[in-house]
Amino acid sequence: MKNIQLIISYRGTNYCGWQVQPNGLSIQEVITKAISELTGEAVNLTGSGRTDAGVHALGQHANFFTAATIPPEQWYRALNTRLPADIRVISSRAGKLDFHSRYHAKGKSYLYKMLTSSVASPFLADLAFYVPRTLDWAVMEEAATSFLGEHDFTAFMASGSSIKTTVRTITEISFTNKDNLWEITFTGNGFLYNMVRIIVGTLYEVGYGRIKSQDIKAIIKGKDRSMAGITAPAHGLYLKEVFY
Repeated sequence: MKNIQLIISYRGTNYCGWQVQPNGLSIQEVITKAISELTGEAVNLTGSGRTDAGVHALGQHANFFTAATIPPEQWYRALNTRLPADIRVISSRAGKLDFHSRYHAKGKSYLYKMLTSSVASPFLADLAFYVPRTLDWAVMEEAATSFLGEHDFTAFMASGSSIKTTVRTITEISFTNKDNLWEITFTGNGFLYNMVRIIVGTLYEVGYGRIKSQDIKAIIKGKDRSMAGITAPAHGLYLKEVFY
């Protein structure tokens, strides 16, 4: 048996998320079906983590075990012939037999895209959060520094999670802008359910003047979800990279 590691890019618009679900088509299901068609095997495809409905990925990691004779470095080519255009395997290789995409991940990087302009772009309708108003990005960047370091991020987690600890460490938050398309990148050792989207929504509220920059530390310390900002839309979020 070989343990095949994949790096996958996908546009999440047409899917119910990464994980197989009874009420919709998932990315995991589509790729698993393609593997089974190639090998005749019933495989278990393990991802580095879940992405929600509408969320995209630039570098999702996954692995599966197979007895097939396809060379590990050719799996990405074989799979892409059977995958829809909005899912692509970027690379494939043989991993150690004990490698696990989720449990061995040491950190992740997420990207969030926001378009601020007087008119929405039809080409970014499902790829960026459209904001038809001016935001104070300088104040937003200042507020973002309060999220850096190790904190209990209970106030920035959606309900429905059964994780053991809500303490996470964010090591970097960066902002870039080109033609009114803003990108905020978050890097850390892990992220809670909807954590990035709630942080972005809180920064949005700061930029709009509804939350003060200096209040962020108190919101973190208060551990009260109702004190943080909105949950930014899923379609602006991208899983950028997974670190091992």
